[in-house]
Amino acid sequence: MILNHLWGIYTSPKQEWQTIDSKHESYFFALSHILIIALIPSGMAFYASAYIGWDIGAGVTAETIKLTQQSAMAMSVAMYFGLLFGVVALAALTYELAKAFDTKPTYTQCLEIAAYTATPLFMAGFSAFYPEIWFIMVAVLAGISYSVYLLYTGVPIMLHIPEEKGFIFSSSVVTCGLVLMVILMVSSVILWSYGLGPQYM
Repeated sequence: MILNHLWGIYTSPKQEWQTIDSKHESYFFALSHILIIALIPSGMAFYASAYIGWDIGAGVTAETIKLTQQSAMAMSVAMYFGLLFGVVALAALTYELAKAFDTKPTYTQCLEIAAYTATPLFMAGFSAFYPEIWFIMVAVLAGISYSVYLLYTGVPIMLHIPEEKGFIFSSSVVTCGLVLMVILMVSSVILWSYGLGPQYM
């Protein structure tokens, strides 16, 4: 069942990783998980930008900023595919990195690691229901922290390597993730410079 590990990665992550490792799902199921979960931050970004608005400033000087529906939709679609690209690319980098650690996982296993690790970060997208910058930053920070915890917990189990080696491997994956994030941010800036930026109401 799609999303059948969602509850377990929050309540008992180590046991859930062991379940994922013992009952590997198909590539389709691993990809379907991230296709669905990535809808949360992109969908919430659209709703918050087009209908709720963002408060910029403080007190009486605060100004609510909204995007046009067309612009918000374009930004959300771009965000959705950017998130998918990030997860798939991270899985590919994990697959290549594994060769240096004397382990040979399948690409599907690496996609499972990337997909379930990214889940808490994507779930933080629900924070857009209350589009205050400080609140969203706290939620995203919590999501990132738990995603990193899941990565360090899951890699030794999924790749069948000692925890010490798994720590080094996970740290390498985190570095790759940061590089991918910078690439996506730079790509966004470049696109905005060509007139593809947001249009405000």
